[in-house]
Amino acid sequence: MRRLCENRVIVLTVFFFISFLVISCSYFKIAWEQEYTDVAFERSLVTIDAGDSQGTIYDRNMNRLVNRDSEYVAVVVPKYESFERLAEYAVDRTEFEKSFNSGEPFAFRCREKPEESAGLTVFEIPVRYSQNQTAQHILGYISDGEGVSGVEYAYDSVLRGGDMENSVTYSTDGFGNILIGGDKSVVRSIADRTGVVLTIDSEIQEICEKAGESLEKGAIVVSDVKNGDILAMVSEPVYSWDSLEKAVSDERSPLINRCLYAYGVGSVFKLVGACQAVENDYEKYIYKCRGSIDVQGQEFRCHKLDGHGSQNLCDAIVNSCNTYFISLTESFDVKKFRQLAFDFGFGREIHLCSGMTSSAGVLPTVRELMIPAELANFSFGQGKLTATPLQVNQFTCTIAGGGEMPILRLIKGITVDGESVSDEKLPQKSRVIKEEISEKIRSMMISAVYKNPDSNAKPCNVIAGAKTSTAQTGRFDENGVEYCHGWITGFFPAYEPKYAVTVLAEDGGYGNDVCGPVFREIVEQIKYRIIDKN
Repeated sequence: MRRLCENRVIVLTVFFFISFLVISCSYFKIAWEQEYTDVAFERSLVTIDAGDSQGTIYDRNMNRLVNRDSEYVAVVVPKYESFERLAEYAVDRTEFEKSFNSGEPFAFRCREKPEESAGLTVFEIPVRYSQNQTAQHILGYISDGEGVSGVEYAYDSVLRGGDMENSVTYSTDGFGNILIGGDKSVVRSIADRTGVVLTIDSEIQEICEKAGESLEKGAIVVSDVKNGDILAMVSEPVYSWDSLEKAVSDERSPLINRCLYAYGVGSVFKLVGACQAVENDYEKYIYKCRGSIDVQGQEFRCHKLDGHGSQNLCDAIVNSCNTYFISLTESFDVKKFRQLAFDFGFGREIHLCSGMTSSAGVLPTVRELMIPAELANFSFGQGKLTATPLQVNQFTCTIAGGGEMPILRLIKGITVDGESVSDEKLPQKSRVIKEEISEKIRSMMISAVYKNPDSNAKPCNVIAGAKTSTAQTGRFDENGVEYCHGWITGFFPAYEPKYAVTVLAEDGGYGNDVCGPVFREIVEQIKYRIIDKN
């Protein structure tokens, strides 16, 4: 009996043990299947990124200044495509083969657009900059996906604030395999349609960049005299977005925008004195230039050492006679003369956009100009006076535009569709001189081009008015030759002014020699390519 009981206990123990194992395995299986299900769910979607589309910077005519070119990027699922068919399209065949053999979906750049299929989706992605990128100093550049300088920096949130993603999302099975027959979600960004619209005219910008190649260091500004729209803004030397390290080590400092920097002005400033003279009824003032003039014991020389002889105001502009203007300004009310220069924009910054504001330059104080020698230097644009190419161009707009000064602007507005402009601000203008005064000064500037037999600024297909200058720097090269900044600023067509053109040659020498030919080329090309075709 006892033996029978022991056997029953053993049988029951074995039974309960087996039952425990069965139940434990069942629980383990359920838990494992739940974990597997969770993992499968997490891998149910796979997204392949094909690249971003950033906002565009447009010119005034809605031509693209960036995103002008594009490239094809394809997303492929190797399991469903032929290696031989696609390999010939790959820009980097070696990398393509490596990625294809992995079996995982991937994106690759294409030489040309392949035909799409179930396992192949093709995107056309804008390329940010071109190899021969125009307007580099205006545009600036980006680094690590953010704008660093220029318009790229100022409007970073607009240009990179939208949905830029281009991608394909696939469904997968529980083992992570792409379900090619399932839903495939394709996102194609239209962010490149949005962006910033500039006042720049890309064709005029290219004309100026071509003409400016002769300047080792310098700047060119072209604007619309009626509204102050900047149509071209060039700084030399240029730099390239893809060789910034080279630009940093270049002793000519190509990364700086010389349109925003202040330089000695020279004889261009004589136009301010001429305006004051006409206002004061000194237009008929006559002075005999003997090559030098004494100002309280200090001798000031004219560039023509033997003198220009008897000069009136127009003669003095044509011949750029220093001693005439020194003598003329001795009779001026210094406070009013200095105020006129300020009203013309000298001594004031020009703000174009965030991070792009021109220097105010230096406009001597009234107290400083009370010193006779300082006033003498001021009269012909020397001494402490400095100004930027933007300021000189804005001043030229005032003379060419009937005495009203427009505030130069670079930004026209914002676009959301690449077709229309929103948030456009109206031009800002203020009257500085009477229209009849501006007409007389324009006439003198026309004479400065056409009554000077040595002028290098005469265009062959249109009449223009201009004034050159050569500003001394007080710096000398190893041979003892002084570095001088060359200038020319002018307008055309002469009798119905539309464009103001300013050229600076930093340390470039004489304005007529260096800047005159650049001015002439720009004027002739705009007349031929823009005016005559409209």
